[in-house]
Amino acid sequence: MTASDRAVQLVRIAAEAAADKLADDILAYDVSEQLVITDAFLLCSATNDRQVRAIVDEIEDRLRTEADAKPVRREGEREGRWILLDYIDIVVHVQHEEDRTFYALERLWKDCPAISLPESVMQANLQRART
Repeated sequence: MTASDRAVQLVRIAAEAAADKLADDILAYDVSEQLVITDAFLLCSATNDRQVRAIVDEIEDRLRTEADAKPVRREGEREGRWILLDYIDIVVHVQHEEDRTFYALERLWKDCPAISLPESVMQANLQRART
């Protein structure tokens, strides 16, 4: 079983939205073989709480307007350090860079296949890594 076309579409839209708000280290994994609750995870991080919130707001706006998708659950907004958006097909994790390093979700899911992201997102990842 692999991630549905809908999940891949949502991941790509969310990744582009995150890149537009200067998210760092944007990655996506097909977790459909490991989890029954979702098809894909999108991970990204930011350097401060305000940016974490801005990324989340942009992802929600773009998914709503471009894919008619609304999260069924949103967690962690009060602290602004790790906000989780659950869209059933995908789960988006936007973390403060310190929390991203500490929890290292990509290490937990490294055996899952990566979902290819749009070229614009990959270029943004490279540019942000250089600075």
